[in-house]
Amino acid sequence: MNANEVIECYVAEVAVQLPRAQRNDVAFELRALIHDGLQDRAGAAGQPVDAAMALDFLRTLGRPAEVAARYRPAVTVIDPADGHAFLRATFIGLAVIWGLGAAGRLLQPAEGTAGWLGLVAQWWVGTVIPSLWWPGALVLGFAASAWARRRWPPTTAWTPRAPDRIGGGRGALVLGLAGVVVGIATLVHPRWLLDAVWGGLAAPSAYAALAYAEGFPGSPQAMVLLALLCLNIPLMLAAIVQGRWPAPVRRAQDALAPATVAAMAWAIAGRPIMATPAADSTAKGLMVLIAAATLVHFVVVWLRRVRPSPQVG
Repeated sequence: MNANEVIECYVAEVAVQLPRAQRNDVAFELRALIHDGLQDRAGAAGQPVDAAMALDFLRTLGRPAEVAARYRPAVTVIDPADGHAFLRATFIGLAVIWGLGAAGRLLQPAEGTAGWLGLVAQWWVGTVIPSLWWPGALVLGFAASAWARRRWPPTTAWTPRAPDRIGGGRGALVLGLAGVVVGIATLVHPRWLLDAVWGGLAAPSAYAALAYAEGFPGSPQAMVLLALLCLNIPLMLAAIVQGRWPAPVRRAQDALAPATVAAMAWAIAGRPIMATPAADSTAKGLMVLIAAATLVHFVVVWLRRVRPSPQVG
């Protein structure tokens, strides 16, 4: 092949990878750029253009697919601004799914093969592989969000938000405090809800399902967990009164969240909590969910904090 044939092959291979409407224009422009570049190289080398020089020059431009990508319109599924948020949501979601799946396997005997190897195999097949739906769902969600922003650009200007604000306002925090109080009351006397709703006329099986296992109410696990839950009340009341999260309250929460998760893990790994096996498995499963949500929230808040400091080194 002579130099012109080498160039034509290269230009054709680039153009065929482009939309039909722009192929001819790009081929014409690219051919002119290649000829100009080869003339400059030939003049610097003091020799005419031949096939070897043309091939060497074209290889410096990159593979045809790489050159075609420079001419093609960029296809963006996830906006670059959303890249870190997508990765963070992917890793956190998979960690939660895998963690809950592992906890579920540990709370029930292995099926088929016994021992840790069987549990790991069941966790891999039953949790890890099916969990791949989560990244796919995130891709669809972030792509839809990016398309919506391009289709309907935001019209409101940026406004600053105080870092110690209460998310959702005082009303949301009051509801959260009510939930904490109900949780503490249920931990102290789990059957009170049945009495409150059905007036003491609930089925005996319902009362049996909410009966604690012997020895658990006075156990160290229960006492520590109850104390940590009660500490949330004054912290939340302080935030409600002041309408924000004061720095001392925030620091106390930073210490309280991991301590509560550790106490839940201690209770889950210890003696039975509820009297019947089915109720005990359900209660521990709910505690796993609460502990995972608490831990994820704590990690997300911690990772999002900014502490300006001079660069070292």
